[in-house]
Amino acid sequence: MAMALQDDLSSRVSKTGAKGILIDISALELVDSFVGRILAEIAAIAKLMDAETVVAGMRPAVAITLVELGVPLTGLKTALNMDQGMRVLREAVGANKETEDGRPRR
Repeated sequence: MAMALQDDLSSRVSKTGAKGILIDISALELVDSFVGRILAEIAAIAKLMDAETVVAGMRPAVAITLVELGVPLTGLKTALNMDQGMRVLREAVGANKETEDGRPRR
C-alpha cells in the first residue's frame, strides 16, 4: 500500500502540477523503516517535481521510532494536525514563489 501511495502521488503531482502534498498519518500507531523510507522518498520525488511535502498527525511514538531507526526524513515538513499542515504547506508553497532576493517569481 505504501508503494502504491508513492506511485499514485508522483503520478498526480506530474499530471496536475500540484505544488504541495499533505499526508495525514494520524491513524498510524506503528511504523517501520520501510514506511519511513517511503515517506522520505515521497518528499524527494515531490521536491524534484517542485512540490513540497507535509506530514501531519505524527504520533510521538511514531516520531521516536523513526528517530531510533535512524530514518532520515529529509525534505519533509511536519505538522500536528491537518489544519496546521495546510498552513505549513501554504507557507512553504508561497515561499517557493519568491526568488532568492524576495521578489515574486514571474
